[in-house]
Amino acid sequence: MSVVTRFPPSPTGFMHIGNARTALFNWLFARHHGGKFVVRIEDTDRKRHSEEAVEAIIRSLEWLELDWDGEIVSQFSQAERHKEVAAQLVKEGKAYYCYCSPEELQEMRDKAKAEGKPTFYDRRWRDRDPADAPKDIEPVVRIKAPLEGASTIEDHVQGSVTVTHDNLDDFIILRSDGSPTYMLSVVVDDFDMGITHILRGDDHLNNAFRQKVIFNAMEWDVPEFAHLPLIHGPDGGKFSKRHGATSVEEYRDMGYLPEAMRNYLLRLGWGHGDDEIIPTAQAIEWFNLEGIGKAAAKFDFAKLESLNAHYMNEADNTRLIELATPFFDGELSDTAKERLMQGADELKERAKTLIQFAQEGAFYAKELPFDYNEKAQKTLEDAADVLEALKTALENLDDFSAESIQDTCKKIADDLKEGKLGKVAMPLRAALTGTTVSPSIFHACAILGREETCARLQASID
Repeated sequence: MSVVTRFPPSPTGFMHIGNARTALFNWLFARHHGGKFVVRIEDTDRKRHSEEAVEAIIRSLEWLELDWDGEIVSQFSQAERHKEVAAQLVKEGKAYYCYCSPEELQEMRDKAKAEGKPTFYDRRWRDRDPADAPKDIEPVVRIKAPLEGASTIEDHVQGSVTVTHDNLDDFIILRSDGSPTYMLSVVVDDFDMGITHILRGDDHLNNAFRQKVIFNAMEWDVPEFAHLPLIHGPDGGKFSKRHGATSVEEYRDMGYLPEAMRNYLLRLGWGHGDDEIIPTAQAIEWFNLEGIGKAAAKFDFAKLESLNAHYMNEADNTRLIELATPFFDGELSDTAKERLMQGADELKERAKTLIQFAQEGAFYAKELPFDYNEKAQKTLEDAADVLEALKTALENLDDFSAESIQDTCKKIADDLKEGKLGKVAMPLRAALTGTTVSPSIFHACAILGREETCARLQASID
C-alpha cells in the first residue's frame, strides 16, 4: 500500500503552531514511506472563508519547506460530488430525509435535557414514509447510524478506542439548502484522494467514529488513524496568544529559521531516544507513529531559541545573510553584503535569531553620517584624546589586521595611561558601530578597512 497523508486546514485565520505540527507529522510520515502528502483547503464554511487565510496557509507551508504533491484541492469545489454520495446513500436506504422544523428540534432538545438524556435527534423520520412530509419544510439528509453494538478504532497513538452506538446520532450529511456538511465532505474527499492515514489532533477523535459510519455505509476502506495530543503552553493550559506567538508567520517574523522550527515542532510530542537536534533528513529516516506520545506537549520558548541558535551556527553564510536581509534597515548594498560575509561567522555565533544577527551586524551596513545610541554617546563624551590617538595610529598602520589593530590599541592605552584595553576599545566600538555592543571590534575594523574606520573615527570626533 502506498501511503497518502493529507493536511486539510480551514481558511478562517492564520496557521496555528498546532496546525503546523500536524502538517509536519503528515509530511514526514509520507516522505518516510515514499508516499504522497496532499493539501486540501476545507473551505465549505463560506461565511468564515478568507482568501487571505488561504494565502497565509500556503506561505506558512512554503516557509516551513513542507512541499506537497499535486495541486491544492478546494473542498468547496467538490460539492457536487459530495451531494452525489448523499443521494446514493438515500437511494440505498442508508440515509434519509428528515422534515423536522427548527421548532420541533428545539422542543426535542428541551425535552431530552429535562429528562437528563442526551440531546440527540430522536430519529422520528428514520423509517417514516416521506409521503407524510409537510410541504413547507425543506428536508435535511441524515445518515442512518447503527443502533446497537459498538465501534472500535485502533488508533496509532491513543490505542484501542471503543464507542457504543448509543453515543452516535443520525447526524446531518446534507443541509436543507442542499449543501454538504463537513462530516460528509471530509469522508468523500479522503476516499477520492486515496488517503491511507489520517494524522490529526486528538480533539477530532470523536469525529473519527462519526466519519467511520459514512465509510462503512459506502463500503469504503477506513483510513488508519493517529490522533495527536494537543500542544499546551508552559503553564499547562491550551497554547494560546496569552503564552506568546501562536501563528507560524509570527515565528518567521521573529527571526527563526525554518529548519529550527521543524526540529522543534517534531520534538513537541515525538521522540527518538534522547536526541534533541534532529535535522530534517534524519527526521524523515526516523519518523514513525510509535514515537508519538500520548501526553500533551508543552511549548518551551527557551528550547526553541536554543535550537535556533544551533541552526544559525550551522547555516550557510550566504543563505543566512539573505534570510536576515529583511531585518536590516533598508536595502543592503554590495559593500554591506561583502562586509557581512566576512563577519558572518562571528555574528552567527553570537546570535540566537535572525533579528539578533541583523542588529549586531547593522553597523557593517551603515553609511556616514549615522546616529549613536545613548550609551554610545556617553562613551564618546570624554574620549576625544583616545579617538584622536586611534585615528592617527590607524591611519599610519602598515598591517591593518585584527591582531595589529589590537596591539595598537594596547599601546595607546599604555601611552595615554588609560590602563585597561577596554578604555580604548569601548570608544572605538562606539565610534564605529554607534552602539556599545558588537563582535570583536578589532576584527570589525579589519573588515571595514582603513579608510572607513578612520572616516568613522573622524565623524565621532567631529
